[in-house]
Amino acid sequence: MGTRADFYAGKGKDAEWLGSIARDGDEIAGDIRAAETEKNYRKAVEVFLASRDDATLPAQGWPWPWNDSATTDRSYWFFDGQCWEAIRHTHKHYVPAKAKMPEDEAEQEAFIAKHERVEFRDMSAIKSVTFGKRSGTHVFTAKAAP
Repeated sequence: MGTRADFYAGKGKDAEWLGSIARDGDEIAGDIRAAETEKNYRKAVEVFLASRDDATLPAQGWPWPWNDSATTDRSYWFFDGQCWEAIRHTHKHYVPAKAKMPEDEAEQEAFIAKHERVEFRDMSAIKSVTFGKRSGTHVFTAKAAP
C-alpha cells in the first residue's frame, strides 16, 4: 500500500531526518520499533532503508510535495531511549512505538492525549519531488475498448 513513513533521530523541529519510504509505512521492522539506543535505532533504519527501492535518503532531498511530516501517513522518532511514532489519521502526538493502542475509541483518545504533541521540522528548503518509485505516486492508464 502507499502508506508513507519518515524516520527521525531526536524530536521536534530540531530532529535529524534519516530518510523516508513510499510504501508499507505501517509495517516497520521490529528492530526499529524495539531499539533502546539511538545507535541501534540509526543502524536499524539504515539497514531497513538500504533494503528498499522506495527509500529516500537525506542526500536525495525531501521526497514529498508537502513541507513536513504532518501530512506523511506515519513518522518514527527516536528520543528518550525509545522509538516513538505519530500517525497522521489519528493524532499528532508522539506515542511509544511499542505501546499497544487501546481499541475503544474513547480510551484511545485518552491514551493519546497523555503524550506530547509533535512539532514538525519544515523540510521545504530541501524538497525534491520526483514522482517516481520513491514518491509513492500511483499512475493508472486505461486503453479505450476495441
